[in-house]
Amino acid sequence: MMQAAKRNQGASSEVARDINRRLVLNLVRTRHPISRADLARVSGLQRSTVSLIVEQLIGEHWVVEGATGRLPRGRRPTFLRLNDERVIIAVDLRPIETTVALADANGKFISQEVINTAADPKLAIAALIQSIQRITHTSRRKKIEGVGISVPGRYHHAFDRLVFAPNLKWRDVDIRGPIAKATGLEVAVENAANACVLAAVWFGHLEECGSLVVVTVSEGIGTGIWANGQLVRGLNGMAGEFGHVPLNPEGPLCSCGGHGCWEVYGSNSAALRYYHEAGATPDNLNFRQLLSRADTGDARAVAALETMARHLGRGMRMLAAGLAPERIIIVGDLTRSWQRFGPVIEAELQQQVLPGASMPHLVPAYEDGMARLRGTVALVLQKDFGLLRDLPG
Repeated sequence: MMQAAKRNQGASSEVARDINRRLVLNLVRTRHPISRADLARVSGLQRSTVSLIVEQLIGEHWVVEGATGRLPRGRRPTFLRLNDERVIIAVDLRPIETTVALADANGKFISQEVINTAADPKLAIAALIQSIQRITHTSRRKKIEGVGISVPGRYHHAFDRLVFAPNLKWRDVDIRGPIAKATGLEVAVENAANACVLAAVWFGHLEECGSLVVVTVSEGIGTGIWANGQLVRGLNGMAGEFGHVPLNPEGPLCSCGGHGCWEVYGSNSAALRYYHEAGATPDNLNFRQLLSRADTGDARAVAALETMARHLGRGMRMLAAGLAPERIIIVGDLTRSWQRFGPVIEAELQQQVLPGASMPHLVPAYEDGMARLRGTVALVLQKDFGLLRDLPG
């Protein structure tokens, strides 16, 4: 009995030390530059405890000392910050192009390159490995924490497979294994919408937001869910596939094989289809070019984007009624023209707010395509920094 009690006491002490370490490390991340005294004040820990943890983090090369502050009297404080020599390779895998970037622990991007995404997954992964190896070679003096990859589909973490990626047209693909084996680095893979959730919470300082949904609008529509301070993955990692919920079973064919899914009405691809169906000359127009045409007064482009916006708002009624989030964060090129999309989406949402329910706060994320990359940085850092909800208020 006494031995069991001692083991439990030792385990409890170890857990407490780990929680305190993560607490201090996250405070340095979110509030740097910060002094040891301020760390003790904000965390509620004793100064001696904070000093021990800081020395440990400096010894592990997570934290470095910077400038000294000025006080009216007494010892001048030394400010702490994260070590920007610890870096992460961030990958945003998309159907046409893949972006590979190098970022520090603060989410600052140091370099990036864009490569074509081959239709054959083996060829695409081989090209990605070469890109990662190029970045690794140029970063030999830095400590690479790992590789984070966002994918436009659902990733089954238990089976370590990309299982559902209709816009990429890949199925049952092992992405992580070949890259980890070829590079010798730790690799973490996550759905793109989930990565955007992590970016919003981690770098957008939304730790205290109890519930939010991120809607990514590109070739399709993805949704990531943050509820009760946690990322919601669901059974087999399939939570959040609202883009493939049918709004009209008699509607157009979707890439998932169904008909009338939300994304065939509210995605970038849908807007381009509306434009061509209105009689515009077929060409290789992309969504950004469609936005530009609308800005120059092209009536067909304006109508196509308005139709897309209406369907986005109608689909978001599912999110508002089913999840009741505090915020819905919209990520994608459409945020460049939020003055065009925002009022239409909000009007559609307001038409069907349930009695007693509150209208979610709509937030456009002006991230210029970087949210997925920032999310993969947070994904890699989670193993060292722990749950975001461990942060103090």
